[in-house]
Amino acid sequence: MPTFANIAAHLPRMAQLQPDTTAIIFPKGNQSLTFQELDRLSDRICHGLIRSGITRGTRTVLMVTPSPEFFALTFALFKVGAIPVLIDPGLGIKNLKSCLAEVQPLAFIGIPKAQVARLLFGWAKDSLKTIITVGPRLFWGGITLDKLIQQSPDKPFEMAVTAADDQAAILFTSGSTGPPKGAIYSHGNFSAQVEALQQVYRIQPGEIDLPTFPLFALFAPALGMTAVIPEMDFTRPGSVDPQKIISAITSHKVTTMFGSPALINRVGRYGAEQGIKLPTLQRVISAGAPVPAVVMERFSQMLAEGVEIFTPYGATESLPVCSIGSREILGETRVITENGGGVCIGRPVDSIRVELIRISDEPITVWDDDLRVAPGQVGEIVVQGPQVTRGYFQRPEADLLSKISAPSGGFFHRMGDLGRQDSRGRLWFCGRKTHRVESVHGPLFTIPVEAVFNTHPAVYRSALVGIGPKGSQQPVICIELEQGISTSQEQLHTELQVLATGHPHTSSITTILFHPAFPVDIRHNAKIFREKLAVWAEKQIHG
Repeated sequence: MPTFANIAAHLPRMAQLQPDTTAIIFPKGNQSLTFQELDRLSDRICHGLIRSGITRGTRTVLMVTPSPEFFALTFALFKVGAIPVLIDPGLGIKNLKSCLAEVQPLAFIGIPKAQVARLLFGWAKDSLKTIITVGPRLFWGGITLDKLIQQSPDKPFEMAVTAADDQAAILFTSGSTGPPKGAIYSHGNFSAQVEALQQVYRIQPGEIDLPTFPLFALFAPALGMTAVIPEMDFTRPGSVDPQKIISAITSHKVTTMFGSPALINRVGRYGAEQGIKLPTLQRVISAGAPVPAVVMERFSQMLAEGVEIFTPYGATESLPVCSIGSREILGETRVITENGGGVCIGRPVDSIRVELIRISDEPITVWDDDLRVAPGQVGEIVVQGPQVTRGYFQRPEADLLSKISAPSGGFFHRMGDLGRQDSRGRLWFCGRKTHRVESVHGPLFTIPVEAVFNTHPAVYRSALVGIGPKGSQQPVICIELEQGISTSQEQLHTELQVLATGHPHTSSITTILFHPAFPVDIRHNAKIFREKLAVWAEKQIHG
């Protein structure tokens, strides 16, 4: 018999365990809901969803900003067995349209702004049957969430009995290396994530969470934490107002905070300038891209003795895979990173099997132990475990490139990342597979190369790109400087060239270009679009 694993089951369980504990605090709207109130509200919405035609298996786009309604709706969709489709608005109009055309949703739940955009750009116009607006409804038909709640009975809802392998949601990847793809999440995937996060970070019910990324916000109620929803533009974490984040932490005595490296950097800089301390935080979690050691060091100054910044490694398709804390990074691995050894991403979490295989851009249909690289060698990271998603929505070609069947049953997921493993079992991230530069001197990997240039105090960040055909690519290092640097570019060029010659893996790089501001992903403001930089670099060199 398949195991009952509806991810929404965590909410009624927490409502029973701690009914009067606050589940959500929304400072902007001066609203709060207890676990019991959130559970009852989501039950009430369930009755309305069913009556509106949103039932088990209904693919439903959810474009609602983090708010009490966002939480109640998401849990309600899970409870009825519908399939929420979560697409980050930061992906851009063109990507949003193609994602929605691909997924062919039957229902669309969104704020007025999302409804206007849906009509204006013709999103999913041929497939939609049900429209629900969170907020005032104008000319686009359908029903408002307020009206749906008013017309629904305030009584318990019998949750859909879903198995671990049943589809729970479709989450679109950030599209930082190619078009965004819809990762199909099962209820078992979500449950494994909740269990892994609780185990790795020892999160306890009753803690206070400040989630600055919408997906992580959903884990808070499942883990029994109170979610304080910060006042910010969730699509632009790098432009956050640090005062609002710090104010939310101090006034609500937040114990756990999740933020992208860009947000951690911005808040950390402000905190260092103002001499701010955040004594209530017990842990900080940052993901989306590697967190530079200097950023970690600065933010750590605000934390109490012994409190760490953790950087879980993973992707939309699999999270968490590994984790490491700032104590180990700042005390030990940082020096190796700065000398080009890659970024240490820690040891695999208990539920995950990690392997390193020979680098290839071709499909691999069946696992073979001979695929493994020699110990210490850089290879492609592949993972297997309960939090690893099985495939993409209607993307067989992507499945072919990213999944490897295991002879014993199950599958491996190819992360698309390169890394090596040390003698202590720790993984070291060396960059994206698609970003490697195949030069006449052999392959160059982004993270080990860039780390050398990033040690220069004038460098904010660097990016390795390749010009020309694979196998004979010309390696080029692009440099984005820290703001307010007065040193001439000629002098900086000389100093960076000296740095490059001091390391065997960077000595062949002679072309250095200065770029005013790297193109980066909107979701985390941290993933560099190296494909765009490569085009720019080629124009600079060849005109």
